[in-house]
Amino acid sequence: MTEKYINPFTDFGFKKIFGEEANKDLLIDFIQTLMPEKGTITSINYLKTEKLGRAITERKAIFDLYCENDRGEKFIVELQRAEQEYFKERSIYYSTFAIQEQAKRGKWDFNWQGVYTIAIMDFSFTQTLHKNVKTQVVLYDLENKAIFSDKLQYIYLEMSKFNKTLAELKTYYDKWLFVLKNLHLLDKIPKELQEKALLKVFQVAEIASYDTKDRLQYEASLKHYRDIENSLDLQHKEGKKEGEKEKALEIAKKAILKGFDNETIVDLTGLTVEQIEVLRKTKG
Repeated sequence: MTEKYINPFTDFGFKKIFGEEANKDLLIDFIQTLMPEKGTITSINYLKTEKLGRAITERKAIFDLYCENDRGEKFIVELQRAEQEYFKERSIYYSTFAIQEQAKRGKWDFNWQGVYTIAIMDFSFTQTLHKNVKTQVVLYDLENKAIFSDKLQYIYLEMSKFNKTLAELKTYYDKWLFVLKNLHLLDKIPKELQEKALLKVFQVAEIASYDTKDRLQYEASLKHYRDIENSLDLQHKEGKKEGEKEKALEIAKKAILKGFDNETIVDLTGLTVEQIEVLRKTKG
């Protein structure tokens, strides 16, 4: 089936919805939905991501926006397609550039404006066990069990954990996450998503309204998305296969020590006689 709406997890889709001047209101609405404690944001300006020290070689699956609100607070909004080693550390490192650029020449009292990183992740942290989609991090005083500073914050959205159906959407936050995850799978606007900003998302995302240039750009972006997806699937399958092989080898080693014959070990593990003989020689 041909998709009616773009996939927000493509570079084109992400930038179309959140990164265009005409759609600043969508970015503002999304940020305020995630961070209502920041109060009303009346305007936002896009800044160059080069200020964050990004190297072009690092942009294999990272699509990001860097912007500033009317109070001078900085927002780094990024979409991360694939899990990356030290992803948390990387996001913290790049946020420091947004602090350093606020330094003033001469006498400065170090009163920098807040820096907030929002990472929309198409994967889950392997080392966390909680079921929450949203992780919000601030500087915390462990000794006194209180927030030390909330001027530096990180919000991580593990989208693979969001599995609510339309009938289960209770909050506006839920509706935003549902749209981000399922937009490209829909063929019409559900009655549960009849919100002003979300209706505009559907309008902006309708492929039929694009000119030839935009359609070609989206197709190229979609191909890149699928290439990454296929690569990740292959890595997962290979990793699973390797894990199964390691488990079979461990079982075979124990079976050899217990005196089992080759035929029995083949039945137990699925290994070949040749592989088992190599293990016997190693043990010998």
